[in-house]
Amino acid sequence: MTRKKTTAAQELPEVSVSDDGEVRYLHLGTPWIQGSMLVAEPFEIELEYVQRMMAWLLFADPAKVSKGHAMQLGLGSAAITKFCYKKLRVCTTAIELNPQVVAVCRQWFKLPQDGAKLRVVLADAAQEIRNPMWLGTVDALAVDLYDHEAAAPVLDSADFYADCRALLTDTGCMTVNLFGRASSYERSLQSMADAFGRDALWAFKPTREGNTVVLAQRTPARPKRDELAQRAETIEDRWGLPARKWLRVFKPVAA
Repeated sequence: MTRKKTTAAQELPEVSVSDDGEVRYLHLGTPWIQGSMLVAEPFEIELEYVQRMMAWLLFADPAKVSKGHAMQLGLGSAAITKFCYKKLRVCTTAIELNPQVVAVCRQWFKLPQDGAKLRVVLADAAQEIRNPMWLGTVDALAVDLYDHEAAAPVLDSADFYADCRALLTDTGCMTVNLFGRASSYERSLQSMADAFGRDALWAFKPTREGNTVVLAQRTPARPKRDELAQRAETIEDRWGLPARKWLRVFKPVAA
């Protein structure tokens, strides 16, 4: 059942919300799902690929996570933004182009209002990430930028990923969702390798829906398997993400 429809600015798609039992979905003018939320647990992450976007936690000191800065390019249904802010208690910034997406997330997806540790910036991500105020400040960058047709990432060049790398702290990580009928995994991976170096890249196997999450480290590191296993256990116990399962489908690209 469609709960709300609202027309965005002139060139932006219509934003709509639908409910299917226990799950609420966000759409941008098409049946494609642009995000989701468990109605009874609005601050959990419902979609598997979005959970995998949190794999940067495998490379972070759990004791220092809440002292960091997480940034999302593309708000979607605000799943990552809400999780970082409410569950991880980290300073969180989201950059979103469409003002109606922000409005719908606040009305229908429990996105809190801005405050001391939460900022939603209405801007073009490609331009905003070049703002000097953000450079070198981001510990976890999530990139999930798709138009209403969800055919391929909107921003996917080596230059764009170089700008993303410049946002990161020395120990920071970027996670990217690669999906769409017009997307090319190898092309996207090469663009990231050009910006970060191939040794900095890790990748999940695709989900059943076809989403492939790639992680890039600002400073390449290869933690030992037992260290990753211990970190995964902590993530699962503390924040409820299926991190033990991640390790079965998550490997360095340049293995």
